[in-house]
Amino acid sequence: MKLNFSLPTSFLFALALFVSSCQDSKKLPILGPREAVTVKNSDGSMGVDTVYKTIPAFSFLNQDSVLVTNDTFKDKIYIADFFFTSCTTICPTMHRNMKTIFEEYKDNPEVMFLSHTIDFKYDTPSVLKKYAQKLGVDGPKWQFVHGSKDSVYKIAEKDYLVAVMEDSTNRDGYIHQGWLMLIDKNKRLRGAYDGTDDKQVAQLKKDVAILLAEDKK
Repeated sequence: MKLNFSLPTSFLFALALFVSSCQDSKKLPILGPREAVTVKNSDGSMGVDTVYKTIPAFSFLNQDSVLVTNDTFKDKIYIADFFFTSCTTICPTMHRNMKTIFEEYKDNPEVMFLSHTIDFKYDTPSVLKKYAQKLGVDGPKWQFVHGSKDSVYKIAEKDYLVAVMEDSTNRDGYIHQGWLMLIDKNKRLRGAYDGTDDKQVAQLKKDVAILLAEDKK
């Protein structure tokens, strides 16, 4: 089940998508909160710099029971999402669409994929392994990761700005948003796309190319 936005981030994401879809330029927006900090310039004068939100250090087990950390994605851009293997609503569509991007960039070593399960009870590494194999993407390029409820839910909501929750009244037991999040090599959020919407997924493909080109400048 896809959550309707009731969070302040809804406006942020809508704005970012509008900017992204309208741009023919060479640079994507940077999403999330930011703050101005006072810095000392090389000439000794004081100036103001902008510090953007980044994805913090993390540690999860992947489908091979191997530890995956933020260092796994060093010098990579990656697409992240939140799902669970028994999901009967938006997850199958999200991952079919995500796989089309995977196929397009599977030979590009600078692009990776990261799927966090929100089902901390059932989705153990062995379950994630079977899921990845069934999807046809089992390998180091697309990491499927498992962690404690606190660690996964915290990074979803506070860092990726994606709402996830347990819900005993829902037939699947969980509710989450279907965003595909584009992260740059500096661990900053550069785009948010509805993984169930073909037009937004197509835009994500284009934005991956823009981000790759941006990094080469």
